[in-house]
Amino acid sequence: MEILDHLPVELSEEKILKKLRAKPGNETIERGVRELLDMVRPVVNARAVYECSYVEDKQEDSVLIRGTRFTSRVLRVNLDNVGRVFPYVVTCGREADALKAPENDVMSAFLLDAIKESVVQSASRYLREYIVKKYVLGQVSTMAPGSLKDWPITQQKELFSVFGNVEELIGVRLTPSFLMTPIKSVSGIMFPTEVRFESCQLCPRESCVGRRAPHNPELAKKYGENVIGNVADAAITPKA
Repeated sequence: MEILDHLPVELSEEKILKKLRAKPGNETIERGVRELLDMVRPVVNARAVYECSYVEDKQEDSVLIRGTRFTSRVLRVNLDNVGRVFPYVVTCGREADALKAPENDVMSAFLLDAIKESVVQSASRYLREYIVKKYVLGQVSTMAPGSLKDWPITQQKELFSVFGNVEELIGVRLTPSFLMTPIKSVSGIMFPTEVRFESCQLCPRESCVGRRAPHNPELAKKYGENVIGNVADAAITPKA
């Protein structure tokens, strides 16, 4: 297991404004982003923990990793020819999470949320590149509990058990509904693959703002009808 502190993150005013789809010359938003970046940059401490692990057993709809059973047909199919995997948790950090916008300032709250999202996204990219380089991997893909109906968010508990006390390690804990705190945190299992896989390819919800790949109905047939679903379906409590 390796813990990474102070992950390099890119906080570009230009890229954040582009992500927000702000019109050029909108001085209110530009000034707001600039001021909030000045507040976030000095304190941000994005962190990550990951484990180089091996698939110990494969059943029809599950895999065993470090003595923990993960139940997902999609994950099992994706790991058909994979032996080594990398469970991980990445967070924007408690320091950035603790920053709040002025009370009743809806715009600042919205912009600050987008900046925190950029922190964890940038940190996640760094971790991916770090693992690929360290373990001399080629292309890699990831899956996360709750990203599909087939792998419900309740399995966050199993994922966190791989590391022990994640809160002590990098400051991330699970809520009773299996969401993470700080909320700008991501978790999953990274694995080498010849063909890039995104859970979005199996999700029909085209309006999702987090979509990273178009829906692929033909690919969904590879995994079976029962795996088709979306993040919203998978994250409803008590499944969540």
